[in-house]
Amino acid sequence: MTISRQFSTTMQDINSSYLLSKSIPEATINIGFILLENFSMTAFTASVDVLVTANLVHAHQIFNITSYGLENTNVTSDLGIDIAATSVLSAIPFSDPDKLNILIVCGGLRCDLNSDTKLIQLLKKAHKHHCVLGGIWNGIVPLAQADVLHDSACALHIDNHPLVIERFPKVNLTQKSYICSDQHLSCADASSSLDMTLSLLEQLTDTASYRAVKNILVCGRSIEEGAEKLTQHGDNDQLPKTLRNAIQLMNSNIEEPICIDEIAALINANRRQIERLFKQYLQTSPSKHYLEIRLTYARRLLVHTNDSITNIAIACGFLNSNHFSNCFKLYFKMPPSHCRKKRG
Repeated sequence: MTISRQFSTTMQDINSSYLLSKSIPEATINIGFILLENFSMTAFTASVDVLVTANLVHAHQIFNITSYGLENTNVTSDLGIDIAATSVLSAIPFSDPDKLNILIVCGGLRCDLNSDTKLIQLLKKAHKHHCVLGGIWNGIVPLAQADVLHDSACALHIDNHPLVIERFPKVNLTQKSYICSDQHLSCADASSSLDMTLSLLEQLTDTASYRAVKNILVCGRSIEEGAEKLTQHGDNDQLPKTLRNAIQLMNSNIEEPICIDEIAALINANRRQIERLFKQYLQTSPSKHYLEIRLTYARRLLVHTNDSITNIAIACGFLNSNHFSNCFKLYFKMPPSHCRKKRG
């Protein structure tokens, strides 16, 4: 009988969308976006990208995403690109089975923030139906006009702070770039839209899902010599330098793996020290972690190239395709060919 193996925590997050789904509630969460004319395309897509990626990470659909225009389904973004919204404001459902759980108003730099009666009435109705309300960029302004914010802290683009301070003095503005609470969520700009929705994801699912999606969308960046650079797994300033150096050697020697004793010698350490660091900080052994790095590299080649399984096995340091397939099935619970089909 073949016994399956589990990836260590950090490598499990990286490979999450290719593993069996975690225990996430089966009920779908309905999220709607109201798109104001000249809404921020970047902010909107950043938020939606988190939700779509979360759906891909799990076997079932967690989020059902819809978008709404004020008067018609053709909405112009701040980039001058027309977007076909799902429906219009008047069609937003507030009864089961399609009742919205979360409704977010997406604003932008050039959005008209004058009071819109239909939008205000709609937001009041959503509030009465216990819908969680939110705003992107200056999307909280209509929520302030509808008087549904109460004492909740709100994030808002800095250019719109004077407007809200003067017209809605009861609104609790914050200097934070985003807020994500049980009743309201808001963010100040395009970059914080991603952070806000990641935080929402963590609240609605679990920390593992949050880390998995973040690993996909924010693959790792660091500032080095004044330039932003992508980082490999293990380039974490919170890890000891010796451990980081060991992982860097593993990442750099995929096709021809080197033994743990050689890794220790190259970084002026001993095997016992290396083993202790991997156990303390990553809860795994150096050999197991090295294998997981190579399998992750192989998974990426399977999904993103048409190379044969034999060539991929060789490129990832396996003696032959049978050995590679057996190791792959132990961790991913499927043969390499099925992993390729999953994203085909």
